[in-house]
Amino acid sequence: MVPGGLVPGGGGRAGGLCLLRWLGLRLWSRRGTLVFALLWFGSWLFLNGLVLVHRSIMSDYCTDDKSKRILHRLCLEFAEGSVTGDMCDDLCVLGLVEYKRCLYYENGKKVIEARWRGKPVILKSKLENFSSYEPLGILDYQDGAEDLSPMDVVFYATLEVRNSLGLAEDDEEEEGGGNSSLSRLWGKKLRSPDKTYSRAELASLWSLLQQEEYTFLRVLQDLSSHVAQVLGSCGHFYAVEYLSAGHAWDQNIFSLDEAAAAAAGAGAGAGPRGPRSRWTTRQMVHRIALSFLDMVWHFDNDFTHRLHLCDIKPENFAIRTDLTVVAIDVDMAFFEPKMRDILDQNCSSDDDCNFFDCSSRCNMDKRRCSRRRRNTNLQVICEKIFRPWFSPTLLGAKAGLPLQVELQRAVQECTETDGDVDDGRGQGRGSDVHRRLLDVLTRLLQEGGASADGGGAWEGKGHVHTALNF
Repeated sequence: MVPGGLVPGGGGRAGGLCLLRWLGLRLWSRRGTLVFALLWFGSWLFLNGLVLVHRSIMSDYCTDDKSKRILHRLCLEFAEGSVTGDMCDDLCVLGLVEYKRCLYYENGKKVIEARWRGKPVILKSKLENFSSYEPLGILDYQDGAEDLSPMDVVFYATLEVRNSLGLAEDDEEEEGGGNSSLSRLWGKKLRSPDKTYSRAELASLWSLLQQEEYTFLRVLQDLSSHVAQVLGSCGHFYAVEYLSAGHAWDQNIFSLDEAAAAAAGAGAGAGPRGPRSRWTTRQMVHRIALSFLDMVWHFDNDFTHRLHLCDIKPENFAIRTDLTVVAIDVDMAFFEPKMRDILDQNCSSDDDCNFFDCSSRCNMDKRRCSRRRRNTNLQVICEKIFRPWFSPTLLGAKAGLPLQVELQRAVQECTETDGDVDDGRGQGRGSDVHRRLLDVLTRLLQEGGASADGGGAWEGKGHVHTALNF
C-alpha cells in the first residue's frame, strides 16, 4: 500500500534529477566545445604568428649561402643584359671580386664584405632584388635607349638626386640660375655628348639613384674627404671602400692598435722612424678629435645647405690610415631643407620634437615643432664621443693637467650649447666653442712634441670650397 504510493513520487524526483543531469551535460558540452574552439583558434593564431615571425627573421638573417645566391642572381641578370656596371665583368666573368662574408641584413638592406682586385671593399644595396626598384618610366615609352641624349640623362638624374636628398629646384635658382653645379657634376660623371646609353646602363643607374646613401656618397665624395668613397657598381649593388667602423665598447672608439700599425706602414716610406710611427695613443685620439671638428665645420659651411647628422654613434664612423674621420653610414644624414620638413610636426611638448639625435622645440601656442634644429652636430659629438674620450676616469693621472682640465671644460660647455643662432649655420656661441676646442687640441698635440700637420684636416688648414648650388 504505502510503498506502492511512494513509487510515483520517487520516480518523479529521479526523473527530475536525470533531466537536470542531462541539461547540465548539454551545457557543459556546449561550454566545452566553445572552450575547445577558442583554444584551437588561439593555438592556430599563436603558431601562425610564430611561423610569420620566424620567416620574417630568417628572411632577413645574414648568411653566406643567401649572400652568394644574391650575387649569383645579379650575375645572371648581367649575362641576360638586364644590368651592367664597371664592376660586373670583374664580379661575374673574370672572378676578380672574391666573396668574403655577409656583414648584415637590415630592413631589406644587404651589406657584404668582398675583395676586389685584392683590395677589401663593402658591397651594398638597399633592396635585395634588382626588380624591386622602380624602373625608369621614360624607357617604357621609347623603342630604344638611344633616343635619350646624354643631357636627358643628366636632367632625369638631377631630378632624382634632388628628390632623394630633399632639395628643391628653388634652391638652385636662389644660388645662381639654371646651370646648377649638381647638373655639371653629373654631366662630368657621364659620357661625352656624342655617345648614347644602353637600357641596361640606364636601368642600373636608376636603381642606384633610388638609394639615398649611394646618392649622398656619390654627390659628396669629390667634395669632402669625410665620406666613404664609392669605388664601382654592378646593377643595384655598389662598392665602397672598406674601413673599420668604431665600437661603443672600445674606450677609444676606434682600434688604435690597427691604426698605429697602418700609420707605421704609411710612415715607412719616410724611413723606419717616420713621424707616424711615433704617435702615442693620446696623440692619435687628439688627431681624430681634430678630424671630427674638421668634419663638423665642413658639413656646416662647405655646402649651400647645412648637413645634419641625426644618428651619431661610433658604429657610423671610421678612420683612414691618416686618422681622417669618415662617415660610413649616412642613412640618417639630411640637408637643411629635408631636415626642416622632418622636424615640422605636431607636438604637445619638446619631447615630441626629437628625431633621433636631431631635435627642436615645441611651440606650445601653435602646437607645432620648430623647423629649425635646436642642437648641432658638434653638440651631439661632444656629448657622445668627446665627453667619454676626455673624461677624468679615462685620463687617470693626466686629468689634472691644466690643458686637460681646459679641454674637459670646453667639452662640457660644448654639450650644453644649443644651436640657437641667428643665421642657422652655427655662427655664434657654437662657433666659439668650436674654436676653443680646436685651440686646446692643437696645443695638446704641440705639447706632446707632435706637429699639428698630418692627422686629418681642420679649419686652420683651409679647404677647397665647392658649393653645391642645388
